[in-house]
Amino acid sequence: MKAVVAHAGEADVLELAVPELRDNSVLVKTHYSAVSTGTELMLLGQSRHKAEPVYLGYSAAGEVVAVGAGVKHVGVGDRVACYGSPYVRHAEYLLVPKQLVVPIPAQVDLREAAFVGLGAIAIHALRQADLHFGEHVVIVGLGILGQIIAQVAHAAAFNVLAHDILRDRCRVLQDMGIGRASHAKEELAQMIDELTDGEGVDAVILSTQGGDEALLNQAFKWVRDRGSVLIVGDMNVAFSRELMYEKEARVLISRAGGPGRYDERYERDGHAYPIGYVRWTEHRNMYEFIRLLATNRVHLAPLFTHRAPVEEAPQFYRSLIRDERGTALGVIIEY
Repeated sequence: MKAVVAHAGEADVLELAVPELRDNSVLVKTHYSAVSTGTELMLLGQSRHKAEPVYLGYSAAGEVVAVGAGVKHVGVGDRVACYGSPYVRHAEYLLVPKQLVVPIPAQVDLREAAFVGLGAIAIHALRQADLHFGEHVVIVGLGILGQIIAQVAHAAAFNVLAHDILRDRCRVLQDMGIGRASHAKEELAQMIDELTDGEGVDAVILSTQGGDEALLNQAFKWVRDRGSVLIVGDMNVAFSRELMYEKEARVLISRAGGPGRYDERYERDGHAYPIGYVRWTEHRNMYEFIRLLATNRVHLAPLFTHRAPVEEAPQFYRSLIRDERGTALGVIIEY
């Protein structure tokens, strides 16, 4: 089977053996996998300094071809969405532990379902922000993850404001009727004052790659007294104690798709967390994202911008690196 890796700063396609079925796992024939552009281009850069290839991708959709002992929620022939490296990657076949696989209803487009990993990350971020019905949130960074966070926030009846330095990304959000967005921080500050009567928003979610402490400190000025600043993207964390103290603001980190991520007993071995103790695990967040797609609360098709067959991955990633205008949002590899 073909799989996409990063090596020496370039994407490459390797020929690998199809994984062998294991207990508590599902063998999936991939139809589509979603590219998390910011994360994967970062990994491409880091691969220059590593001797071994690095697998790319962590979110996909396809068809079940075999199930191991202990798997009951999906069967052979079912359409499924999968999330979580190192099990999920850009590859023609995936061996995925049962906690990282959810079924896809017939009315959901497989291409949209392939973004289940980013959807779970977006949902977990909003849960970490601890927002409540009717509250205001600012989302900074309108790449594919920021766009999904904004859509889920809108579906949850939060008042959405957004900021990205790229005008086109702001326009995409507004054209979909989701809140208000601005490429200028000054204009965003005016919007915040108007909508909150000068009190500030309840939370700012920073969904950016490589942001600096200036952005974090700016977020303190946008939140209300005792508001929250949530970091989702990969950014430097340094902040002004004075600004944070003035608002008694909280700074939070959101880790991937929810409780269970990176816990081998949960992911690899299939030991679920009881719902009475952990209401929203990564598996339940995945289910919830698929439900939002099925009920037309979230729409990803308007965000699709780039797609390519797996065989063309090397040149495809080179084109993404050259995308200086940031036009890439919904990026898909096909199998």
